[in-house]
Amino acid sequence: MASTESKSGSSENFHTQEPSRVAQPGARWGPQHAGARELAELYSPGKRGQEWLSVLLCFTLMAFNFCYLVTYFHLGHIWYILLGIVAGILTADFASGLVHWGADTWGSVDLPIVGKAFIRPFREHHIDPTAITRHDFIETNGDNCMLTIIPLANMAANFLMLSPAEIYRSYPWYCYVFALAIFVTLTNQIHKWSHTYFGLPRWVTFLQDCYIILPRKHHRVHHVSPHETYFCITTGWLNYPLEKLGFWRNLEDLIQSLTGEKPRSDDLRWAQKTK
Repeated sequence: MASTESKSGSSENFHTQEPSRVAQPGARWGPQHAGARELAELYSPGKRGQEWLSVLLCFTLMAFNFCYLVTYFHLGHIWYILLGIVAGILTADFASGLVHWGADTWGSVDLPIVGKAFIRPFREHHIDPTAITRHDFIETNGDNCMLTIIPLANMAANFLMLSPAEIYRSYPWYCYVFALAIFVTLTNQIHKWSHTYFGLPRWVTFLQDCYIILPRKHHRVHHVSPHETYFCITTGWLNYPLEKLGFWRNLEDLIQSLTGEKPRSDDLRWAQKTK
């Protein structure tokens, strides 16, 4: 078991043992929390089907595009390729923060379509942070795969329809889009690894220790209630500068002043459920 200290000295535990099957109605967090059990039960067969389809389409398109990128590779592009990859990773990290912040902070599980399908996992995660470690590959990565299907399909269409000269000119852009798609696709898998404290492959812990992907200690900061900072969960590179700029806080203040909506009100409602 590992734990993290909050600024006030309180700690929040992170463990990956199998949850007890005995109900604990008064649990403050974890799989026996009343809200966590209710949210887990909202995972539907239809949602599962959407995730399977998204994973299959995403990885098929990714393999197709990778073959064309290898075919059109030229050493003259090498520096542009490296720049495109770094830019793609940074864009993915910011996008992960924007989506994470939006789903954590606004909206409700009761919203039509998006509520149960996409906001529900974020509510569950705050009151049962280790639930993600018990999700299989499809449930973990299905939604992120869905996000990349359109850009990957557009890239594939370009490879089929454009001339070699046109592809050559746009090659660095395709490298950027492909790197962005890979890291967006893997974001929730990386997030899952940041909550897994036992049994990770050595290459994963190496990437975490090198800050190439989100480190476990770094992500603990977000899980100190009220979960209002460090939203970027791909690499975490942008968390510190965005926090120093007060980016999320200022954005919340602006939205609250315009709409009157209180940040994280639905998140707090689920956290306070007792039955």
